[in-house]
Amino acid sequence: MESWRRRTLLKVIVLGDSGVGKTSLMNQYVSKKFSQQYKATIGADFLTKEVLIGDRLVTLQIWDTAGQERFQSLGVAFYRGADCCVLVYDVNVKRSFNTLDTWHDEFLNQAGPSDPQRFPFILVGNKIDLDGGSKRMVPEKKAREWCASKGDIPYFETSAKEDHNVDTAFLCIARLALEHEHDQDIYFKTVAEQVPDTEQTSGCAC
Repeated sequence: MESWRRRTLLKVIVLGDSGVGKTSLMNQYVSKKFSQQYKATIGADFLTKEVLIGDRLVTLQIWDTAGQERFQSLGVAFYRGADCCVLVYDVNVKRSFNTLDTWHDEFLNQAGPSDPQRFPFILVGNKIDLDGGSKRMVPEKKAREWCASKGDIPYFETSAKEDHNVDTAFLCIARLALEHEHDQDIYFKTVAEQVPDTEQTSGCAC
């Protein structure tokens, strides 16, 4: 039982418009690689990374979903069972910021978390390195105001290319998800631990 408590799988969903750098952020975080070539994600894909948080070995299963409108109908299958969500926009493209409300609300609608008000989100403003910041269209103040309107969700400005703040952002969402999981499941886990092992192995484990 001890190993069960200490090893955790977290399903992380990364959302945002096509071209904001979702795949690049994931590749930088998991593999420390960056490619200049843009290749649109078709449907969804995921990468995994193990991190140690406190005394828990956490496996992050990070899902990269397509930003194109025609793939958004795939949402339900990929959003279900999500433990947290990373919303990404490009600080140089105003439209990618303006669609955040849609991504945020659609996720909550499709994923159907039991406590939508407290579900773990973070916002990531990517590509701050572009032309030394001279092309920036969305001020940091505006992004922070948006975060405040959604219940003070954490905000990070990143560069997947220069590996700036990428680890920090993903570590933050992992910690938030663990805290949320603890709040949500503490009663059920206590009950589960009192069940004999023979009973636990039979039937559905979900």
